[in-house]
Amino acid sequence: MAQQYDRYRPSYPEALLDDLAASRPARVLDVGCGTGKVAVALAGRGLSVLGVEADERMAQVARGHGIEVEVARFETWNDAERRFDLIACGDAWHWIDPELGIAKAARVLRPGGVIAWFWTSCEVDEPVAEAFDAVYSAHAPEVARIWRHPSGHHRDLLAGSDAFSAIEERTYPSQRALTTDEWIGLVATVSDHLRLGNERLTALLRELRVALESLGGWVHARHETTALFTDRL
Repeated sequence: MAQQYDRYRPSYPEALLDDLAASRPARVLDVGCGTGKVAVALAGRGLSVLGVEADERMAQVARGHGIEVEVARFETWNDAERRFDLIACGDAWHWIDPELGIAKAARVLRPGGVIAWFWTSCEVDEPVAEAFDAVYSAHAPEVARIWRHPSGHHRDLLAGSDAFSAIEERTYPSQRALTTDEWIGLVATVSDHLRLGNERLTALLRELRVALESLGGWVHARHETTALFTDRL
């Protein structure tokens, strides 16, 4: 599954990655780095990046891309007194205890350092959305519709902490066209879909494939990545 995640999950907008690298942070921590989507892009911009990832399988894929990864939950990760100039967290903070996570971030960020959280939402053309809705209503009514699912950003990330400046929000639009195989591959990596179990997931994916092929075999996805930035005081 980690290999499939790496293959089908999109990267992040170049403009966001450029913004993260703009201050030339000497040391970057990628929290919940997964297979290295963020870390690889920042390393490619000449930055020194360490990943922290709870899933050993994901970490192994990231290591295969040349990223140093330590396997741990961020809240309990042994920072060994290391300090960072940038913490990046792409589509992963919902896995982290918010109170413990922000306390750990305050500990490992140098004064003046930046933490950036970011999430991506997706929209598709209405005929495709309607066809998908029908399939999900029949086969998996309880799971999130990823093409209508709002980005998970929220503004209370700093609740209970006075260690950071006010949050700045930025948005980055992007779009891409996916074949039927690419959309099915993407859907099959979503956590609540995986919890359906093999039989129900297989049926869902089969019917999504039929619906997509009847509409021409392409999904035109419009993404918006929302990023929240704050400085360590």
